[in-house]
Amino acid sequence: MSRIVYVNGDYLPEDEAKVSIFDRGFLMADGVYEVTTIIDGKLIDFDGHFQRLERSLGELDIENPLPREDWLEVHRQLVAQNDVEQGMIYLQVTRGAPGDRDFVFPDPETTTPTVVLFSQSNPALVDSPKAQQGIKVVTIDDIRWGRRDIKTVQLLYPSMGKMMAIKQGADDAWMVQDGAVTEGTSNNAYIIKDGRIITRALSNDILHGITRAAVLRFAREAQMPVEERSFTVEEAKAADEAFVTSASAFVMPVVEIDGTTLGNGAPGPLALRLREIYIEESRKSAI
Repeated sequence: MSRIVYVNGDYLPEDEAKVSIFDRGFLMADGVYEVTTIIDGKLIDFDGHFQRLERSLGELDIENPLPREDWLEVHRQLVAQNDVEQGMIYLQVTRGAPGDRDFVFPDPETTTPTVVLFSQSNPALVDSPKAQQGIKVVTIDDIRWGRRDIKTVQLLYPSMGKMMAIKQGADDAWMVQDGAVTEGTSNNAYIIKDGRIITRALSNDILHGITRAAVLRFAREAQMPVEERSFTVEEAKAADEAFVTSASAFVMPVVEIDGTTLGNGAPGPLALRLREIYIEESRKSAI
């Protein structure tokens, strides 16, 4: 059965879905996106993703095309129509298709945003083999634009970063600016030293991760010390544990950085416990 997707108000088989060649998301990467996790057929942290969507759209001066309840209904329809138990809903809003290419923003009165959503099923999302093995990362220079806090569709360099990592036999890359780790290519980065969880503080330098916020809240509730500050590559290599967080990876242990093995080379106990807590608590609050 063909996957059902959502395009500008219509639910369609994926092979019938179309977007204009003049859409500014295609021509200018002029758009934002969100990815909401599905566990047990329910949405994880939907309100967090909705609030960040509103913020990203506001920073780019794009009007939010739908109210919260409509967004929620579209998500639920896609989960139901595609029978997704574990996976994700990808959402993208662009400034629209003005009918020609121009650097100047089109008049929002005559050009409406383009809205696209689709589901991706991943039956191994919760019981990920990677989480039991841990991942290897390499470090690369962070040469992205300065507004990384806006979740835009400008993902070429993060994609290139993942390919750089794969070519070196690793799973992902951590980006580095002025000697300090900013974040992973599609996730927030953390180290653990002497029982303390260390991650970069929120700013324009990193994405304000929805999973990040939840994990740090759960860590504090579990009496795990948290430091929100920058850390260097050297600190990371000397850490007891490391991990990343994202909507698609939850809490994913890191066992190697630039060829340096962390601990005994296996996922650390605190990272694994945080993953357990995150999944348990997320299941309780899913809608």
